[in-house]
Amino acid sequence: MNVLGIIASGVAALFITVALARSARRAALRPHTPAKPGGCASRARALRRAGGATAVLGAAAAAGGALWLGAADDAPASVAGLLAGAGAVAALGLVHDLKPLGPVLRLAAQTAAAALVVWAAGLSPLAAALAVLWIVLVTNAFALLDHADGLLTAVGLVTAAGLLACAALDGDSALALLPATLAAGLAGFLLHTWHPARLRLGACGAQFTGFALAASGALLQEAAPAGRAAWAALPALATVALADTALVVISRRRAGRSPLRDADDHIAHRLRRVRVTVPGAAILVALWAGVPVATGTLVYAGLMHPAFLLVPLAGTAAAVVALLRIPAYAPPRAARSRTVAPRTGTRRPATPAAPAAKPRTAPVQGGSAPAQGGSASAQGGSASAPGKNAPPGTARTAAGRPTVPPPPSGRPSEAAAVAAERS
Repeated sequence: MNVLGIIASGVAALFITVALARSARRAALRPHTPAKPGGCASRARALRRAGGATAVLGAAAAAGGALWLGAADDAPASVAGLLAGAGAVAALGLVHDLKPLGPVLRLAAQTAAAALVVWAAGLSPLAAALAVLWIVLVTNAFALLDHADGLLTAVGLVTAAGLLACAALDGDSALALLPATLAAGLAGFLLHTWHPARLRLGACGAQFTGFALAASGALLQEAAPAGRAAWAALPALATVALADTALVVISRRRAGRSPLRDADDHIAHRLRRVRVTVPGAAILVALWAGVPVATGTLVYAGLMHPAFLLVPLAGTAAAVVALLRIPAYAPPRAARSRTVAPRTGTRRPATPAAPAAKPRTAPVQGGSAPAQGGSASAQGGSASAPGKNAPPGTARTAAGRPTVPPPPSGRPSEAAAVAAERS
């Protein structure tokens, strides 16, 4: 095994990723003058989503340079096919970051890239079919972990370290090359995607990470010696990613939701609902992933019996059951009941206008007899003419006629007495 070549490629991937990520971070945070309202914010979001391309370029450039320099002379075709398939998936992810694509197109591209990898490795038809299914499944399972700051980066770093250790046990430089550069690239990108994240892996970095891990594991299992328990050890390295996928699918099916519709129901989302911080969720899930990765590596090395893998698997199943008990969806809003009056053919009569307030007048002490008030009412034609023979202070109706209220308590009012005197 070319140990110096693997170490040099890892260091190169680390420095390339750090330099590119720093430049991308400055470009994303640089103030711009938008051509239209909201243009600056949308451009910054696009740059942050595409930040994972820096980790992809760092890992792929270092691995390609090491392959060109002869660091993987034992199986150059397998490494070339692995890099070509991972690069194609990453390019499709970058397009998806800029303009979302449909799930059918993405699955077709991932299947074609996985078929390219197994064809370059020269697998048998049955092993190739199983490897393609495994690669597509694990690629999407790891891509789903990119739902919190630093989560996928930390879990991918732990998983890549486990694959690197398994490849180093066999002395396989070709299959150790991409896990080494991927682990270094994710380590250089971790600072920028940690909470609060300035850059994100996005679909480009997430699919490249998942594809590289899944394809490296499949090829490593195919090339493992006969004495290795690779059939049990290597699938255990993807325990947390598969657990998150199972959690999402079961939860959405129980809630009657589509499994393809994204929602806040992943592992980190549920941990946040029980008051775990965002960095705490990333650390907790990374430690969770470290248990099956360490156990699988020890089983692959022959230091543990494969039965010990049942311990992290049982713990993962119990954790999924516990996370399912945490509510992930808001209860549906009750529809407001509206009572509609039945329509009839008749029209509602118009509401009459309220009568004008009658002015309150003081009773006249010692006024005329009621008979005089009656004569005033009989001869009211001249007294009630609009604008004629009306006292200046008399209240008027809407037609301009003076208002003479009935005398309170049997006594004529002052206005009635004045009208009687003038008649």
